[in-house]
Amino acid sequence: MNNKTTDLLVKNAIIAAIYMALTYAFASVSYGIIQFRVSEVLNLLVWYNPLYLPGVVLGCAFANLGSPFGVIDIVVGTFHTFISLYAMSKINNRTLASMMPALFGFIIGAEVAYIEGFAAFLPTTLSVIVSELVICSLVSLPLYRTLEENNYIRNNIFTFRLSR
Repeated sequence: MNNKTTDLLVKNAIIAAIYMALTYAFASVSYGIIQFRVSEVLNLLVWYNPLYLPGVVLGCAFANLGSPFGVIDIVVGTFHTFISLYAMSKINNRTLASMMPALFGFIIGAEVAYIEGFAAFLPTTLSVIVSELVICSLVSLPLYRTLEENNYIRNNIFTFRLSR
């Protein structure tokens, strides 16, 4: 393995670990019908560099090992993250890209409705949409703009999108 491959592998492992740690640290609001996943702040990394998609997706999968919904949340919740971040990586407008996890919030709503009954669909979907907009847009956008001002982060973390 060359140094760039090793560097990317290490960065993705760190991203996955941070995602999982944030989800577990805020577990009381990370799972269930009403969700507010602080770890979703990492999603916008994929807009800057799509090569971080595996780290965020794996972090979600590992975090969902602790979900009270079990295996279905590992599969469906991770799929929601993958499809949201894949769409995010294809959009050039950062603000619009930050809204992709909210746009696909119905996936989590459908998962919880399957487990808890149809009555859970609307509150879960709305909860996911609102929490994703808050975390991925209202919090992440200004946070990442501030991080862009740091030369180390700009040159070593955000290199893909900023170099286009």
